[in-house]
Amino acid sequence: MPGGNNLDNEINFNDILKSKGLKVTKHRTSVLQIISNSTHPLSAEEIYSKLKENSISINLSSIYKILDSLSNKNVISKCILGDDNKTSYELNTSEHKHHLICKQCKEVFPINDCPLCVYEQHIRDDMDFDVTEHRLEIYGYCKACKKMTKE
Repeated sequence: MPGGNNLDNEINFNDILKSKGLKVTKHRTSVLQIISNSTHPLSAEEIYSKLKENSISINLSSIYKILDSLSNKNVISKCILGDDNKTSYELNTSEHKHHLICKQCKEVFPINDCPLCVYEQHIRDDMDFDVTEHRLEIYGYCKACKKMTKE
């Protein structure tokens, strides 16, 4: 999604929602705006909290319904990150992402290059298996947490 001011993003979200056969609502566009402004996937609770910070009145069950409809129409992607197995959401862009997850601070860092593309080709060639998607999450300790434990 192209960056820019909020108006540009709202217009894009309106077009995306319409193209997927979804009704354009303030709450749907607000949820998409929150997700798109985040550098990492967000849980429903985090989205709820950010909407409240922006004085947008909505209940958590409505957020779950919105997330389900957006996910079912492939506007957003679901991913389960961390030890708590909590579902998080991010915009479904043409690029897929993998994540590094710090076990101490729980920060999520996206990996930009896919290390599995070569392996997928091997699976396709050797096993005649068409991979339609994959997910990769690597757990460890981020630079800041490693530094704190050494001090």
